[in-house]
Amino acid sequence: MAIAQRAEAFSCPISYFSRSQKPGINYKYHPSVVDLAANCDILVVACALTPETRHIINREVIDALGPKGVLINIGRGPHVDEAELVSALVEGRLGGAGLDVFQDEPNVPEELFKLENVVLLPHVGSGTVETRQAMADLVVGNLEAHFLNKPLLTPVV
Repeated sequence: MAIAQRAEAFSCPISYFSRSQKPGINYKYHPSVVDLAANCDILVVACALTPETRHIINREVIDALGPKGVLINIGRGPHVDEAELVSALVEGRLGGAGLDVFQDEPNVPEELFKLENVVLLPHVGSGTVETRQAMADLVVGNLEAHFLNKPLLTPVV
């Protein structure tokens, strides 16, 4: 909703896909991701990563978005079938992509660096004051636990 509200300020038409239509939402609902992709110019992926949403953006969705369409993935890397994305961008089946998450982070497919129709950005989703404060608090909590010989809050195994 936050993304939709921001895009609305630029007079962008807003549509969405979800498991079910949301009551009280005035945006156009599409019953499938393929249908949504076929009816938009820019597709923004911002959903939780679940077994159902892994590769939710596949060849069929990319082809529906088409050679003038742009895919923006700010969710999780595995939402997009990266091999299909690279192929579509190279072949011109997709107009462009903006990515700040990748399927095998921190590894980014080499082909993406060479493409003029791709914008790559390191993931900055955690770049809020609140998140950074929570991260700092967690570091301090782990350090305190370590030096007091207590179990770590977030052990790495």
